[in-house]
Amino acid sequence: MITTPWSKRRFIRPRHWTAGLALLLTAFGALAGSPAWDVRYQRVFTNPEAVIPPQCYTRTEGRFNPCYTCHQTHPPASGRPNLMDDAHLQGVYAFSEVGIENHWSNLFVDRRAAIAAIPDAEIRAYVAIDNYTPLIETLRSSDFRGWIPDLDDLAYPERAFDREGRARDGSGWIAFQYKPLPSTFWPTNGSIDDVMIRLPPAFRQDAAGRPSWPVYLANLSMLEAAIKGMDAIDTPPIDEQALGVDLDGDGRLGRATRLITPDHYLGAARTIPVVRFLYPVGTEFLHTVRYLHVDGQGRIGPAPRMKEVRYLRKDRWVDPATLGALYDEEAWEKQQGFLPQIGWQGERGAVNGFGWRLLGFIEDATGNLRPQSHEETFFCKGCHSSIGATIDQTFAFPRKIPGVRGQGYVDLRGMPDAPSLGELEGEIRQYLRRVGGGDEFRANTEMRARWFGPDGQLDPARLNQAKDVYTLIVPSPERALALNKAYLTIVREQSFLKGRDATLVPAENVYREVDTEVPPLAPEHRVAGNLLLDWDAAIRP
Repeated sequence: MITTPWSKRRFIRPRHWTAGLALLLTAFGALAGSPAWDVRYQRVFTNPEAVIPPQCYTRTEGRFNPCYTCHQTHPPASGRPNLMDDAHLQGVYAFSEVGIENHWSNLFVDRRAAIAAIPDAEIRAYVAIDNYTPLIETLRSSDFRGWIPDLDDLAYPERAFDREGRARDGSGWIAFQYKPLPSTFWPTNGSIDDVMIRLPPAFRQDAAGRPSWPVYLANLSMLEAAIKGMDAIDTPPIDEQALGVDLDGDGRLGRATRLITPDHYLGAARTIPVVRFLYPVGTEFLHTVRYLHVDGQGRIGPAPRMKEVRYLRKDRWVDPATLGALYDEEAWEKQQGFLPQIGWQGERGAVNGFGWRLLGFIEDATGNLRPQSHEETFFCKGCHSSIGATIDQTFAFPRKIPGVRGQGYVDLRGMPDAPSLGELEGEIRQYLRRVGGGDEFRANTEMRARWFGPDGQLDPARLNQAKDVYTLIVPSPERALALNKAYLTIVREQSFLKGRDATLVPAENVYREVDTEVPPLAPEHRVAGNLLLDWDAAIRP
């Protein structure tokens, strides 16, 4: 194991006092709010660079590019406050000495015998068990001081949500339709997930403080437009007369199906400004990562059993200017060789330095969900902190389908392969072509057989027959069961610190150690990327 040396601890540079002040405020706020706060920066981790995900060790051969999904640059004119500007990482391994070694050794474990030893009936029965409800009961009966999941029946989405995505228990959680990010969350690579959003009470109430669904729906649509940087957006029908507001700007109060982005939110949140690409304080996300359920007809969907329950909350406001300083601080620390850190608050989870709190639950060896450890949570920072792709450190909500089609619990059936904003080709098809396979490691033999020809090139005729996202990225029942079994072996080992990817065979296209003198990709294979999608192009008649 490696200990972060004193010489590489986090120090605040005077010339970046705004970022330093933000970090200090985070620390003092945590001290005031939780006795579990731990200010020690010297930590013993099995992997001090756990923020570098396994996918970054892909053997690209200079031409297979999965890197663009996360490492992106956006021009200042875009207005995005994410100033990480890291598309250059497609052409350089900016790893610390510790990060050169691939610590995700689970990628190289041969699990074929262990998978074969698990009967199909056993894994089917295992994934059908609800381990979410017992988690809530256990936490409520303990002295747990962190966030406790408060959405009933989430193991069974059809019970938990109505057609509009509203939680039936009145908790305020909203499920929405979004396109999974390539390719870690594609079902064909082992997991199926969902994301729910909840805005603070003021956003769900009218000016008199009474609960109001029209107000909540309007505020959600305003936020969606803001996060996507849009002046106007399609929305489910909203009764303007109930609000007393002309949302679509047509000069009358009717039923609006398009909303012009205003300066402020509505109802009890009317004093809170709408800020592009930033969520208001108090915004929450609930993200579950699940096993694959195979029904009697061979269709694939989310299993009741959850691999992980992830929670994200925006605790404090960080204005765009301060965000710029924080990104600059992060880049400077990396240049100096400082190892990354995360503000750990024990049962309350961790703070990422950009205003967000992260908390997670993962299976124990018996399949019950338990709080993640410090290092297991540290892994989450890699994606929800400082990469160029995110919008206010998030992925799913910017990829939401607008309008009526964006309502309800996520369902890949019937969902079109929308292109990335600024592109013409469907995002999934584009990813397959750029990566040369159905996953970063080019290890998904089923996707290669399904969509690629014998020459290793995409087969347009086959792709043209794919009618939706479900058809493109959902595995066969046989592969789904095998992936469930592979992950179960990791659960039984409790070896998450060595990697969470459910690999069916040892990875071949992955480095055990990176040669930083060799660029990941040749210049002609480095490309632009965009988290946002062009849904108008995808669903246009």
